[in-house]
Amino acid sequence: MGAEPFSQSQSQTQNHNHHFRHAPFVLGLQPSALVDNVATVDWSLLRQIPGERGGSVPVCIQELDNILREVKSNSLDAHSSMQTLAGGSVANTIRGLSSGFGISSGIIGAYGDDEQGQLFVSNMTFNGVDLSRLRKKKGYTAQCVCLVDDLGNRTMRPCLSNAVKVQAQELMKEDFKGSKWLVLRYAILNLEVIQAAIHLAKQEGLLVSLDLASFEMVRNFKLPLLKLLESGNIDLCFANEDEAAELLRGEQNADPVAAVEFLSKYCQWAVVTLGSNGCIAKHGKEIIRVPAIGETKATDATGAGDLFASGFLYGVIKGLSLEECCKVGACSGGSVIRSLGGEVTFENWQWMYKQMQIKGLSMPADVCMQMNIANN
Repeated sequence: MGAEPFSQSQSQTQNHNHHFRHAPFVLGLQPSALVDNVATVDWSLLRQIPGERGGSVPVCIQELDNILREVKSNSLDAHSSMQTLAGGSVANTIRGLSSGFGISSGIIGAYGDDEQGQLFVSNMTFNGVDLSRLRKKKGYTAQCVCLVDDLGNRTMRPCLSNAVKVQAQELMKEDFKGSKWLVLRYAILNLEVIQAAIHLAKQEGLLVSLDLASFEMVRNFKLPLLKLLESGNIDLCFANEDEAAELLRGEQNADPVAAVEFLSKYCQWAVVTLGSNGCIAKHGKEIIRVPAIGETKATDATGAGDLFASGFLYGVIKGLSLEECCKVGACSGGSVIRSLGGEVTFENWQWMYKQMQIKGLSMPADVCMQMNIANN
């Protein structure tokens, strides 16, 4: 059910009619639709780009254009050319749930009336994501440059400052009615819209999943994050190792186990991902550690945590055990790092289903059907 391009006046009526036929099971809140420009680059180019290598530093539109120009002029061979994909952490998770796991999923946010906005819409529509809660606005769609070095490490330069976004007061109860899960990513700039979304989601009885976003975000804006956790409204929390360490900075032991214990005081499910070392998760009294699946060397780590979340959520939705949820997450996280960008290719989904089959994990229904047909 993709949103067709429409004029501003139509968009108003479309958004306020909210004649949703079937509410998606999972809703992602990504206030700004985002387009990722992903490219493999060598060290020499990374040296010319201001800011630390590896991190994520916001840039203005002029800087973004400069970086894109640099990359394009430096890419001589075909395989280092730039890929442009619909992106953003929540969009990656939602797209994975929809296209890889067959869970009906939708996104709440806004996109601009530009080429990037159209690209976001067509990519998400192609992957079966419900866009009836995505507002079209006049202006720019957010963009990010993801530069990947030969070790698979990525350097991000997002350009969000002048991008269109959905505001807290634009959210309505109807956006959430009938859905079961809300997927969020912590961001201080979006705190108001996150709080509004949680408030409405809880009125409608949704479960809420929160990703901690980045160690910088946890370090610099820890108090509002703790408030969110302490509210008791976050049912599932995902953190990677660096974010977990920041969360417990200054505590006697700030290891991943301690972080899982800390998060589980506030959340039904607490998960700390450990990159090539797998993950640790806690639900109720049960605590589980699961190794990573697939190659340890990532082609591009973009989206690994986002796709891990897709798999883990699929497990929770299907009522799998905690250990199985972790294993499915490890399979889907392992699938996305086999190629560039945060979108899983058809071949890599096939790889993931094979891994799930070997481990005896519950498969999405339509995949089972395809596999039975292939085997007969």
